[in-house]
Amino acid sequence: MKTSITASEVGIQSLSNTSSTSLQSSQTPPTKPELDDISQDTSHPTTDVDPLQRWNHPRINMFRVGACFWGFFCKGMLDSSFGLETYYNLTYTIISLIFLSPFLGYILACTVNTSMHVRFGQRGIAIVGPLCHLIPYIVLATHPPYAVLVIMFIFVGFGNGLIDAAWCAWIGNMANANQVSGVLQACYALGGTVAPLIAAGMLAKGGLQWWVFWYVMIAIASIESISSTWAFWAQTGAVFAAENPRDGNAKMGRMREAFGHKLTWIFAAFVFGYVGLEVSLGGWIVEFMTRVRSASTFNATMTSTGFWGGMTVGRILLSFVTARLGEFTSVLVYLAICLGLELIFWLVPSFVASAVAAALLGMFLGPLFPTAIVLVAKLMPKELHGGADVAAGGGGDFGGDYGVVVFGAG
Repeated sequence: MKTSITASEVGIQSLSNTSSTSLQSSQTPPTKPELDDISQDTSHPTTDVDPLQRWNHPRINMFRVGACFWGFFCKGMLDSSFGLETYYNLTYTIISLIFLSPFLGYILACTVNTSMHVRFGQRGIAIVGPLCHLIPYIVLATHPPYAVLVIMFIFVGFGNGLIDAAWCAWIGNMANANQVSGVLQACYALGGTVAPLIAAGMLAKGGLQWWVFWYVMIAIASIESISSTWAFWAQTGAVFAAENPRDGNAKMGRMREAFGHKLTWIFAAFVFGYVGLEVSLGGWIVEFMTRVRSASTFNATMTSTGFWGGMTVGRILLSFVTARLGEFTSVLVYLAICLGLELIFWLVPSFVASAVAAALLGMFLGPLFPTAIVLVAKLMPKELHGGADVAAGGGGDFGGDYGVVVFGAG
């Protein structure tokens, strides 16, 4: 009996101590989260209820990620205009205006992206986005009047806006997001690398007309449409709602809430400047090397290939450096290096120096965009990722279009 009482007393004393410690802990004021400093911990929040997906788990994700990679490869091949000046007898300034029309489609994608996800899920994006590539490419292959080209590129911009936001947000929220996002964006750069080579072979060497290039694009877009539709067929609107639950007390729509978040606009401003520089360099580097550095057409084309090739390599290899250094530190280091390379490219009057600087510039520019996407995915609520990526993508598309027009007019 005495032993029993003693044990009870010990148990009560232990419970009392535990309760006292718990109460004291609960009364300790919480420290202020350091969300304002993005250089602090930006690791994905872990939870037993909602674990992060991986690129290879569940197994279907391997096919879905592959479809995303192919879609971005197709998108990267688009960022060129081959032979349009001569065929339509237009100035560089007028031709460069065709880069503005996709921005209108991108803006439209901003307004409907979230509602499409809610109603049709990723399946809807996987069907509509690639079709907005395939159908315009078929029309472009018929070399229609220039006004029709401008209209078709509006649809292309709409498709780009849909897949940009959907695939970047989905992959950016995965485990090992830096590496997978780096490969995703590398596929875009690879498309930009391959396109000038194909165009040079078909147009310069083969003597073919510019619209023959779109036959190749039709084949690539057909693969994109089939693979994306098959891979994401099970991802309906109901699945999206279940995977991205919202607070029942929320009074604003997802898109409106994303647009009201300050990180969305910081992200959009960053991407505006980044894509403006990237697309302007990639789009006009051949013209610059030919006119200013007196390079042959072949050597100028190889410089463009070096720029996009450097970007492809940088987005793959430097993604591992980014994962080790952290997103914030990496962006600062890459930007500083890019500034120095840009000065060399511009100020040193040498073809070799400019060509080498262009390749290295592409390499260190490459990781900036996927790194920014991953950083936003870590700092913003999951249900707002699509809206933030659409807004930033719209800013980037406008930055690219604006930069190309300004450089073209200059």
